Amino acid sequence: MKFPVYIAKRYLFSKGSTNVINVTTIIAAIGILVGATCLFVVLSGFDGLRQLHANFTTIADPDFKAFPKKGKNFSITEKQAQQLKDNPAIVAFSTTIEHQVLLNYKEKRQAAFIKGVDKYYGEVIAIDSILAYGQWKTDNMFNTVIGNQISNHLALGINNFENPLEIYVPKVGKGQIINPQNAFRRETLVVSGIYQLTNELDKKYIFTNIDLARKLLNIKNTKVTNIEFRIDSKADIQKVTEDIYRIFNYEIDLKSRLQLNDAMYKMLNSENLMVYFVFTLVLIIALFNLIGAMIMMIIDKKNNIQTLLKLGATTTNIKQIFFYQGMLMTTIVGLTGIFIGILLIIAQQKIGLVMIAYNLPYPTALNIVNIFKVLGTLVVLGILASLISITSIKKEVS
Repeated sequence: MKFPVYIAKRYLFSKGSTNVINVTTIIAAIGILVGATCLFVVLSGFDGLRQLHANFTTIADPDFKAFPKKGKNFSITEKQAQQLKDNPAIVAFSTTIEHQVLLNYKEKRQAAFIKGVDKYYGEVIAIDSILAYGQWKTDNMFNTVIGNQISNHLALGINNFENPLEIYVPKVGKGQIINPQNAFRRETLVVSGIYQLTNELDKKYIFTNIDLARKLLNIKNTKVTNIEFRIDSKADIQKVTEDIYRIFNYEIDLKSRLQLNDAMYKMLNSENLMVYFVFTLVLIIALFNLIGAMIMMIIDKKNNIQTLLKLGATTTNIKQIFFYQGMLMTTIVGLTGIFIGILLIIAQQKIGLVMIAYNLPYPTALNIVNIFKVLGTLVVLGILASLISITSIKKEVS
């Protein structure tokens, strides 16, 4: 085993007899280097996007959220609320009301969701982290907190008492509508604050007092749309979810933070997989150059092969020499590409080589798993390329 590896290392760092072989080898090495670097950088970029999204969801979403199993609302009694409070694994919980509404401000309209929250909402969600301007005054029946996108669309600022925001909700009922004004419930609210998270969330929700939401939607005081939970990080998740289900007689559905953002994570994973295959294809093309360079090198070393055979080397030894040469080249160049990729990711994190916005660099994350992914891909492709290359040795030894 030492003999083929020794000769393979000598061949790897020696020049060919013609410039064509040297140029072909350099092109193959550059292709592998660029492919490995790009694959590592792209995988790190997707890890950064996942991490960024996870940070946002940690701020904006609860640990668990309860939904009605049937219908739009479900009841929570004082006894059930007390049972939730008595559970040591539940740090805090908040009851909420959600419903689609129509916003109107100076003849500008936008559809949104009203989210009525109780006084415990700030214990479940880090409202201080999402509030961009103004104050969070959902304890007041006459105030609301809106998203940054809604504020931009309606050209609506905070504390505008002269021109409050109008909210309309269709009345539920039967019969013919004679006066269109009677078909809607209407409330006017003053914007006390503006929150900012993502474009999708910023144009979706307005936050109000839960009692105002119940009044606007004509919902009983015992009814809620959701209950949001903050769970102790040391708690047994399976046990606490089972306790919550049992308290509500299994008439609710519970979703974790991951399940609430399932679509986003699936999209990121699908795009990650697609890009991985695209850059793997780039590596495959680069390794075709390696196959060509290896075959040309085998032809170039024909006389050396004959000499080695006369000295006692077997055909298997000759094949091992060029197999190891291909693997050494793939591994060394691949590791160099990964190292360059690591330097690029560190530079992106430190100085922001690529920016999403003027104050937001493209998110990246260094993950040791990506090193093994790229290296593993290169090793597999390198083995295939080397095996294809050494098939031409039969002609050279005959």
